[in-house]
Amino acid sequence: MANSNKNGDERVKRIALTGFMGVGKTSIARHLAHLLRCERLDLDSLIEANEKKSVGRIIDEQGIDAYRRIETDNLRLALARTNARIISLGGGAWTVAENRDLIRNEGVTSIWLNASFTHCWNNIRFSKKERPLARDKASARLLFDERKDVYALADWHFVVKQDLTSFEIARQIVDEVFC
Repeated sequence: MANSNKNGDERVKRIALTGFMGVGKTSIARHLAHLLRCERLDLDSLIEANEKKSVGRIIDEQGIDAYRRIETDNLRLALARTNARIISLGGGAWTVAENRDLIRNEGVTSIWLNASFTHCWNNIRFSKKERPLARDKASARLLFDERKDVYALADWHFVVKQDLTSFEIARQIVDEVFC
């Protein structure tokens, strides 16, 4: 379920999905775009296209601080130059204050997809996607715990339950946020 929109704006035009890696941001964004018949943008995919390298490779070669600068630059571009109504952020994008400010200043509503660590870790373990900040369970758990309070700064909170599909979660978001 969701909480109410802190902005008080019931007619949401654009949303940014945030949450820990493995929560399902990309899949849910895909379903949201289908349900709302609109464009979507995956920030990690945009970064990889612009940098011509995987996120994991950028982090491994240049470090996390350099990656966060690249991420912020790409978020700024995405917010200014795309028609995407649905933006799925990388797991750490929302943890950067400048990124949260960019999102809010553009009038984008943020949605935290809140799931248990077990849910996220199961998805991380079986994903083909590189996760340089979660190569083992202990480091992933530490990062999960560190980020929780920052994710809670999002405008809306949706609890991702293990028994729901990404389509069902997208349908709930449409029903709660866009009605």
